[in-house]
Amino acid sequence: MTSAPHVEPPQRLVRFLGADSPWLARLPGLVRTSLARWELTAERVISPGGRGSLVVLVRRADGSPAALKLRAAGAADEAAALSRWEGHGAVRLLDAAPEDGALLLERLHAEVSLRSLPDAKATLEAVSALHRLWVSPSPPGVPDGEHPFTAVEEHTGRAVEGIRAHVPEEARPLADAALALRSELLADAPEHVLLHGDFRQGAVLSAGPGRAHWLVIGPDPLVGERAYDLARLVRDRLHDLAAGSGAPAIARRRVAKLANSLEVDRDRLRGWSLYRAVESGARHIAAGDRADGEALLEFADWL
Repeated sequence: MTSAPHVEPPQRLVRFLGADSPWLARLPGLVRTSLARWELTAERVISPGGRGSLVVLVRRADGSPAALKLRAAGAADEAAALSRWEGHGAVRLLDAAPEDGALLLERLHAEVSLRSLPDAKATLEAVSALHRLWVSPSPPGVPDGEHPFTAVEEHTGRAVEGIRAHVPEEARPLADAALALRSELLADAPEHVLLHGDFRQGAVLSAGPGRAHWLVIGPDPLVGERAYDLARLVRDRLHDLAAGSGAPAIARRRVAKLANSLEVDRDRLRGWSLYRAVESGARHIAAGDRADGEALLEFADWL
């Protein structure tokens, strides 16, 4: 394709990256380059989309549907994880140009995620989808430890100062508890498997005929223990949970139920769920989103 329609980034992406983001300024050129590289015809932009990527529904030269994803960061890691999974439980990677942040993906039903299902059914399907992703990070025939993925220890280590700096003074004991739990959990991690890294109900989309009904998208892959990956799912639909009665007890029951369903140690899942909620809460507060940040800290306190 030699020309491309004007691509307007969704407002969610602009808000997250900032209107003066250098990457957003480069985005129209990246779209044109990617469409030309793979001989694609653009149909429409997915909106509201993600906070760090743009997805354009496209047609390939043979008329088959696909999705062009452009990431502000992390394209190489996502491509590596999708290649490792080879379409088993996850969207299939058709091609990649990580130097441009570009991924050409199998097209799924972008408007139909697990969040369209009742929570109990969505959780059941999410557990099934996530379980299929937990494989050795090294492909068969490659020695253990030879892979491009970041370890949970390194990834969470980057957040320590942010937690100390941005958690409000009144929640300081909670922050201290979260950091102590991180150290304890990392000291005796029971396994090192490939993790999605940002797994939630919204990261599982409906697929087309001939594929598993639900497939995972958008990994920020890490290597670590399964409890870390499962921890993000514990707080899914947090606003709905907080609006009901008995939220703390329900949150603790979620931990027990998810741990039992995947044979994950309950205390380790509770620990990572608490830590990840505090980490995310600090990040939201740092970004000026104090309401969501405080909701995440409250969730952590329930655990």
